[in-house]
Amino acid sequence: MTGRRIFIIGWMLLALAGAAAGKDLAVIINKSSTVTGLTLADLVKICKGQNSRWPDGKPITFITRNPASPEMKLALEKVYVMSKDDVIAVIAAANHGRTNHPAIVVVDSDEDLVNKVESIPGAIGLVDVYSINGGITVVKLGGKLPLEPGYLLHGN
Repeated sequence: MTGRRIFIIGWMLLALAGAAAGKDLAVIINKSSTVTGLTLADLVKICKGQNSRWPDGKPITFITRNPASPEMKLALEKVYVMSKDDVIAVIAAANHGRTNHPAIVVVDSDEDLVNKVESIPGAIGLVDVYSINGGITVVKLGGKLPLEPGYLLHGN
């Protein structure tokens, strides 16, 4: 019986690890924004703090999870294409001298991320698709929404 329990627990752990690695990220924005889609190049500029204003002139605030967190693995690989330490340096450089209105805000959870995007006009973030709620807008990336075939921030 002990061997069977170990086998079952092992499979459960593998399934959970696979689910964590296979997360899809959604690009979300504040509901007041008129933006409906972005290219990957546009998203990269926003994530690195290189684009400070939306086409309508509103300031952009990028809300993100800590680059060292496991939830950021997909973003590090597909958006930043750099290490977590390099992303931490990019965030520090983007926020240098911007104490009143940082370009990039780091939060501790997907719930905090969604709440910040919801409460800050011009805010944008990357969040697990299962954290989406009605208080934000999901934006197309490369012409596709999360879970559509060919979506760029698919976890597998």
